[in-house]
This record gives sequence, structure tokens and C-alpha cells, in this order.
Amino acid sequence: MYALLITLLAFSSTFIVDAQLRSSVSTVDTGKKVICVYNSTSFTREGLGKVTIPELEPAVSFCDVLVYGWAGIDPNTNKVKSLNEKIDLDEGQGLYRQVTNLKNKYPKLKVLLGVGGNADPNHEIYVQLLENPAAFAIFINSAYTLIKTYRFDGLDLAWEFKPNKPKRIRSGIGSFWYSAKKAVGAAGKPLDANADQHKNAFRDLVRQVKDAIRPDNYILSLTVLPNANSSIHYDVAGLAPNVDFITLAAYDYQTWERNPYEADYHAPIYALHDRIPESNIDYQVNYWLQHGAPAHKLIVAIPAHGRSWQLTQDSTKTGVPPILEVENPGQAGIQTSTPGFLSYPEVCGLLPNPNNAHLKGEHQPLRIQRDPTHRYGTYAYRLPDDSGNYGFWVSYEDPETAQSKASYVVNKNLAGVAIHDLGNDDFRGSCTGDKYPILRAAKYRLQQPH
Repeated sequence: MYALLITLLAFSSTFIVDAQLRSSVSTVDTGKKVICVYNSTSFTREGLGKVTIPELEPAVSFCDVLVYGWAGIDPNTNKVKSLNEKIDLDEGQGLYRQVTNLKNKYPKLKVLLGVGGNADPNHEIYVQLLENPAAFAIFINSAYTLIKTYRFDGLDLAWEFKPNKPKRIRSGIGSFWYSAKKAVGAAGKPLDANADQHKNAFRDLVRQVKDAIRPDNYILSLTVLPNANSSIHYDVAGLAPNVDFITLAAYDYQTWERNPYEADYHAPIYALHDRIPESNIDYQVNYWLQHGAPAHKLIVAIPAHGRSWQLTQDSTKTGVPPILEVENPGQAGIQTSTPGFLSYPEVCGLLPNPNNAHLKGEHQPLRIQRDPTHRYGTYAYRLPDDSGNYGFWVSYEDPETAQSKASYVVNKNLAGVAIHDLGNDDFRGSCTGDKYPILRAAKYRLQQPH
């Protein structure tokens, strides 16, 4: 009995959120959409991190749209192509066909083929294609052939524009002078010397894609990838009429790759004090609304992963971000095998539970710090020991933060949420007993009447 009580306490926050949602959810259709992304690289993982189609299926009943990611662009032909033909195509393991066959059991589900998504190693081809309007027809015809052949319901363009350069956390006079330099163009080389040409070309490409697929009633959506500069790359008012919805992937503002010496929230809803003003969901949503995107087409992405750093003896001792003087990325997880990146179940395994409460050193559980304001997010940390070892800090998503972001979407009367991606949610149910708890929490909140 005592062990059971400890277990319940250890997982109380996420479990209670899920339980409350399950008991209070209404069957009212609020019209809010849930877009789910299945990144097929999770199929190639080894061991317990591998997400097969049967393991994907429990999520499908919660999804209105499933985006299969990611296809790419052949730099020699400008054609849309599978990035892993051995698993995608019929000649291989046939995942394209397996995914679209889910519609046989879930007839309301729409399945889109995603292009780009920062998965295509040939990043340059995306800008090169925009500089070659004669190649637009080749791109469009090849995309049409793929979605027609494999019974997709449309296309999601997650165009690989060059991301914003990382910026150091600034405060006081430093922020003032940086803003002044940026205003006069003295803060460095421009992100895109031909920005207007590329912005107009992308708008024209999207319009032509929509014109080509409209007779078949195919869906066309956009995903604005993390750290893409919307003011440089997107003609918002020109794009909006030609797409069915737009997903803002407003996360990964702080990652070890971008900010190796500063740790901070990677996906806050609102701006924090002395941070870059653009680095939050609310800024991005308001930018798109103010520049012509209708609220009923805007989707907010909820990441199912965390971003981590190693703490040093010189790091701040409170755990409160921003954490300066960090040194290296957090240790890679067993499933995702990427330093500085953890799926939700990998984070969950580092949190206090009856099995690790007695452990020390690198196995000592992290301290959880939740956000009572529901504005910024959850983080967890472990301070270094006396020798300066084993320090760790991670900003991550859980069912509670997913619910907060879904509440933001409801309050702003936006179109819905997107889960990026299902392979990083707890698809085995190891944390709370429920499979896909982040997806569930967001879906249940959207279903509750205003």
C-alpha cells in the first residue's frame, strides 16, 4: 500500500491532468483540429523507440489530420521524392501505403504527405527551386503523382528556409543597443540577400500547387518550421487564401546547437523578461494574425520533446532559467540517440519515481519545476555534485503544458493544435499508463466547450 501511494505521488501531476481531462471531457465538437505528425525516422529507431504502424494506430482516433514526414526534393530533377525509399515505397516496406490504409478503419482521417520538415539534407534546393520558376511544374506534377498513387489526401509544405541566426540572451543596455543595430542593418549579414524574390516566388508556388490539386479536392497546408523568419520568408496575406491551414512550429527557440552556452525554455507561450521578443508562441501567432492570416486557419504546434544541457559548477544554482555557463548538450536518450534532445518518455524516466529515489550521481532523479502561471513551460534539473559532475537541465513538454497550449488556442479562437511528433510522445504508455498522453491532453482540452 505504501509503495502504491509513493507511485501515485511520483506521477501525480501528469496523472491528475490526464484523469481530470478524461472525467470532464465533453463530446461537444468545438471544430478545433488536431494535426498529428508521424516522422518516419521513428520507424528506423532500434529497440523500444521504434514506432510501427500498429503502435501508431492508438493515436489515430485522436487526430483529424495525419502528416507523414518527410519527403524531399531531388536536387537534380526538382521532383518530390521519398527520402527513404526502402521504407516508404511499395518496393520497400510500403509505409506510404500502410499509413494511408489507416483511412479504411478511420474514414474521417485525412493523411497528408509532408515535404521538407528539416529532414531533407539538401537544404539549398528549396531556395534554388524558388529561383527557377520553370521548375515549378516539375515539382508540382511529381508531388501530385505521389499523393495520387499512394492515396494521400494532400500535401503539407514544410519549406526549408534558412533559419534565424541564434541570439544570445540579452538584458538592459545590451538589448537596447542590439535593437538599434538591428534597425539600421548593422547586426550582421542579411539572412537572405534575395528575400523579396524568394518570398514572392514561394507565394506563387503555393498558388500554383493549390490550383493543380484543387480539382481533386486535395488539402494543401503549410508548416512554418522552427526559427523561420516569417517577415522575411512569408507573404502572409498572399499565402492564406491558397492553403487550408498553417501550422506554426513555435518551438526550439533555445537548443544546444543554437545556444551552447545558455539554457532556457525552448517553447514558451509568452515572452519572458529580457528575452528575444520573437521567441515565443504568442508573438508568432499575433504576427500571422496581424499580417492577414485568418484565425480559423492557424494551428499551434506542440512539441513532444525536450531540449537539454549539462550544468557546470559555474552555472546558476537555482535551476531558474536562463541558465548561463552551461557547457555541453544533455546526454542522449536511449531511444532518440541525440545529444541535447529527449522524447517525453525519455524525460519521464529521469523524473522522480519509486525506482530511482535512492540513486545518486548521474542517475539521481531530476527536480521538477512546474509553471503555476501556465505561460512558459516545465523544466527539470539536477545540480552538479561537489566535483562539478552530473549537472543536467531540460525544458520539456508534458500533458500539463500541452493542455496550457491547447487552452491558448481556444482562447485565441485558433484552428487547433499539431503534435510534433507522435514518435516523441509516450506511445507505449510508460509514464502515466495512457498511450500518447500529450496528444490526449491537447485533444481533450480542445473538446471542452468555451
